[in-house]
Amino acid sequence: MAPERRCLTEPPSIADRLKTLPLYPLPQHGISRLVHRLTRMRADWVRIPLTRWFVHRFGVDMSEAEEPDPLAYPCFNSFFTRPLRPGARPLPTNPDAVCCPADGIVSATGRIDDDRIIQAKGHDYSLTALLGGDEERAAAFRDGGFITVYLSPRDYHRVHMPLTGVLRETVHVPGRLFSVGRHTVKTIPGLFARNERIACLFRTRSGPMAVVLVGAINVASIETVWAGEITPPRARGVRARSHPADAVRLERGAELGRFNMGSTAIVLFGPGMVDLDPTLDADCRVQVRQGIGMLRPEGARRGRSD
Repeated sequence: MAPERRCLTEPPSIADRLKTLPLYPLPQHGISRLVHRLTRMRADWVRIPLTRWFVHRFGVDMSEAEEPDPLAYPCFNSFFTRPLRPGARPLPTNPDAVCCPADGIVSATGRIDDDRIIQAKGHDYSLTALLGGDEERAAAFRDGGFITVYLSPRDYHRVHMPLTGVLRETVHVPGRLFSVGRHTVKTIPGLFARNERIACLFRTRSGPMAVVLVGAINVASIETVWAGEITPPRARGVRARSHPADAVRLERGAELGRFNMGSTAIVLFGPGMVDLDPTLDADCRVQVRQGIGMLRPEGARRGRSD
């Protein structure tokens, strides 16, 4: 079984609530469009001071980057989405190990309780809503497992495949762009099912898997390796796209997409597919391709075949 659900347990403080309140009236998409333009400017008078400030402010470690000089990138966004040097994050040796999708901090993990996914103490949200409101789409993951990883500003911002899979469907769900920091996770009900997001649904040898890329304020765009930049523009309604069989097949550990500015990745597994690592807890720091669980032996899996 997936381990019992674990999440942030401390109640929101007055400071958390005060930091969250101004987010409601903000023109979140307008601000993010401005950030989108700013972070792609190549002028040295923008790029160099912005990059220097960011590295100093957030303590960015460039030692594992393919290009370790932060000022060598043509624009801030190139620096922010920098690739890792080859061999920096090897795959687990066990072929049945499930890989972490991203660098960051575990926000919550464990079992999906029918249609409910835990967000923080006192807050959960709908699996169906997360995946765009389609009950049939969500049914494959009911009572399955999940892990939510928050990518902080200092982290590597590319998202990778937890398991080898074939892409079945991409779902772009419009929404708000609240911050996904610790204070908002503890205070905003249904945060991840309210923010704009892209759900990527895969078929794996062990059952269904979804990787959901959740946007946030200043996350000016989200990209996938098969479609390029998906957001912006802002969608008017849910947009689902089915993919031909075997048109997009990604190996375990391969890049899936990236956040142009940071956010949150949520991975969903079908029921009975995965035993998540019981030592992973809220606030635990993880790295891409790190083992976060194991596939169950074939005879013990109860997951729905895809």
